Amino acid sequence: MKIMVETSARHIHLTQGDLDTLFGKDYKLTPKKDLSQPGQFACAEKVEVVGPKGSLKMSILGPVRPETQVEVSKTDARSLGIDAPVRMSADLKGTPGCKVIGPKGEITLEQGVIVAKRHAHFTPDQAKEYGVKDGQNIQIKLDYNDRALIFGDVVARVSKTAGLAVHIDTDEANAAGLPGTVDGEVIL
Repeated sequence: MKIMVETSARHIHLTQGDLDTLFGKDYKLTPKKDLSQPGQFACAEKVEVVGPKGSLKMSILGPVRPETQVEVSKTDARSLGIDAPVRMSADLKGTPGCKVIGPKGEITLEQGVIVAKRHAHFTPDQAKEYGVKDGQNIQIKLDYNDRALIFGDVVARVSKTAGLAVHIDTDEANAAGLPGTVDGEVIL
């Protein structure tokens, strides 16, 4: 069965408190582009994420979250000098931290830098249609630009508010030779 596959480039999710430190008290994010997950958006604002070896400009994704989280590819992590583990979003315990610089201030995160584990979003009805359960590992087959590839260990995430999509990082998209957002095939 077909499913949209999107490349999730490096980005950061911020708490309101960290957003206030970086941009000023009671700051409100400026939506630039809606994302495939309902209610989520890319913001006009950017920050600089600093590690021991370097720094990278990063987009902020909104809305604000309960915990600040930086999502990078393994290549980005190496550029920053951070040994970021592959984790599901919000699984931040024991992860490395970094410094984040905004126009009005900076924060030092004790933890929160991850390489997001590839995953597929389904509503409960879509999960039933595709025959998947929340937390199940599935495979996604891609065949573009003479770089056919099957990604294993794609975690199915089932939620009432999901938008049907697979999220992979830029390293994974490059390995598959993807030209942008494409259709993949779910393999159980």
